[in-house]
Amino acid sequence: MNARTTAVRCHCGQRIVAKDVLQRSWYVRVFGPSFMYLKFRCSRCKRLGEKFIEQDKWDDTILRDIPSELSIDEKKRFDKLGSISVEEQIDFHFSLEDPETLSALGERRET
Repeated sequence: MNARTTAVRCHCGQRIVAKDVLQRSWYVRVFGPSFMYLKFRCSRCKRLGEKFIEQDKWDDTILRDIPSELSIDEKKRFDKLGSISVEEQIDFHFSLEDPETLSALGERRET
């Protein structure tokens, strides 16, 4: 079983995703393994980088964005709630001025 590459990283440690890739092409060799060539600009440090990945270790999914930490059920629940309205934001802002609200939030967090 061949090990797949799980992520492409810059020298600074930042994970490289599809939007960072400037050039992508196959480097085909007659003898020995072929390679996927990636040229990228890191979104964190802005440096240019290159990477050659063996064909048997290459998988297109390694350039996808990092998956969400939410489960499918949590995502559905948040989608049903809808976006936060301006009125809700204003109400929340003024409720933070009430010391009882802050203590209630602290108690909720401890449980």
